[in-house]
Amino acid sequence: MLTKDDLYSLEEYATIRSSYKEEMVAHKKARSIALGDHVTIFFEDRRTIQYQIQEMLRIERTFEPEGIQDELDAYNPLIPTGTTLKATMFIEYGDPEVRREKLKELAGIEHKVYVQIIGFDPVFAVADEDLERGNEDKTSAVHFLTFHFTPDMIKTFSDTPVVVGVTHDKYGKYTEVTDSLKQQLMKDFS
Repeated sequence: MLTKDDLYSLEEYATIRSSYKEEMVAHKKARSIALGDHVTIFFEDRRTIQYQIQEMLRIERTFEPEGIQDELDAYNPLIPTGTTLKATMFIEYGDPEVRREKLKELAGIEHKVYVQIIGFDPVFAVADEDLERGNEDKTSAVHFLTFHFTPDMIKTFSDTPVVVGVTHDKYGKYTEVTDSLKQQLMKDFS
């Protein structure tokens, strides 16, 4: 969990933001996986969440302790707990009209995302624990996902093929997790 002491002041952040942002873009890319052309999963960790909080504080020009704590309270639940992976899913279509139609077509997709360690049943995401972002008529373009793993799954994670996928009837895709992404995700279990 992040605390106020883990964050830069607005002044400090302004001086390092350019290099910090460059570093975080690379870090986030190393922790992402594309499912087809329109869905990307970004696996969050303590560093990605710290960056998100820093950016929110900067954008909102928040420096009062209560406002900083509000951001910490909002984003700390997105940090993996040792038995979970946490992720942000983005559904992306460039054309706004196409996106509007696809978000209707993909209603419920957030409940159809899984991580599967081969040899075990798929672990389907618990979506949007903080608030509902979709309904039976449409989904949102952004969802927060939590994947819960057993100790046996975690024990074999690094040595077994792992796939991330979606089983939605209008968007069925999966991708094998690369060794480099697996190494990143193993850190989330410690």
